[in-house]
Amino acid sequence: MSERKPYPTDVSDEEWAFVAPYLALVREDAPQRAHDLRRVFDALRWIVRAGAPWRMLPHDFPPWEAVYQQTQRWIAAGVFEAMVHDLRELLRLAQGRAPGPSAAVLDSRTLRSTPESGHRGGYDGAKRKKGSKVHAAVDTLGHLLALRVTPATEQERAQVQALAGAVQEATGESIELAYVDRGYTGEEAAEAAEAQGIRLKVVKHPGAKEGFVLLPRRWVVERSFAWAARFRRLAKDYERLPETVAGLHFVAFACLFLHRAVLTLGPSP
Repeated sequence: MSERKPYPTDVSDEEWAFVAPYLALVREDAPQRAHDLRRVFDALRWIVRAGAPWRMLPHDFPPWEAVYQQTQRWIAAGVFEAMVHDLRELLRLAQGRAPGPSAAVLDSRTLRSTPESGHRGGYDGAKRKKGSKVHAAVDTLGHLLALRVTPATEQERAQVQALAGAVQEATGESIELAYVDRGYTGEEAAEAAEAQGIRLKVVKHPGAKEGFVLLPRRWVVERSFAWAARFRRLAKDYERLPETVAGLHFVAFACLFLHRAVLTLGPSP
C-alpha cells in the first residue's frame, strides 16, 4: 500500500508540538482511542478549510463519525478557545504588546442559512438574508477574543452584556474600551458594557462619503471576518447547533494563529 500523500491543510510538526497537549483529553494509550489524534485533527482542519459535508471526508482520514464526535468533545471542553487565548498572548508579546489587550472592537456578520441550520435562522432586514448572526470581539490587532452565535433577528446591542462578559473572562478583565458601530448605540448597551468595566465608543461614518471609507478601528474586526471567510465551512451556516458554528470559528482562528506563530516565533526547540 502506497504512503498517503499529505494534504495542504495537514498540521506541521511545529504546529503539532504546540496543539497536542490541548487536544489530548485522554491518555495516548487509552483503550477508547481507536484513531491517531493527529490524523483526526488533520481531518477537522480539512473540513473547516474545504467546507465539505462531514460525510464527504476523504477515506484516507479516520471515519467521519469519529472525527465529528471528537470535534464535539473538543468544542465542549473549550480546547480551541484555550488555544486561541494562548496563541493571542504569544503573538502580542512578539509584537511588543502587553499580553492582555486594553481595547477591543465589536461587530457582527450574518451567515446565510442552509437546510441544516434553517430551523434556527432569523431574518436580517439590513442584510436582507435569513440566517445566523455571529457576534465577535477582537483586539486591536484582529485577534479573536470572544464570539456568540444567535438568530439573525437578534440586535447587536442586545448581545453587549454577554459578549462583554465573555471578553473580560477571556482577557482577565483587561479591556477598558470597545469600538463599535451604530448598531450598539443606546443607553442600554452602554450600561451593559459599563457593568463589565468597558466603555463603548461609537465610530461613525463621516457626514459625506463617496465609495468605500476605511473607518478607524472598525476595519480591524472586518478584516478578522475576512480571515474567517477564507475557511469555506464558515461561508454559510452549515451546522445544526450554534455551539458548533462558534467552535469552528475558534478552530479557524487557531489554524491562522498557529501558522502565524510558527512564522513569527520559529520552530519549537
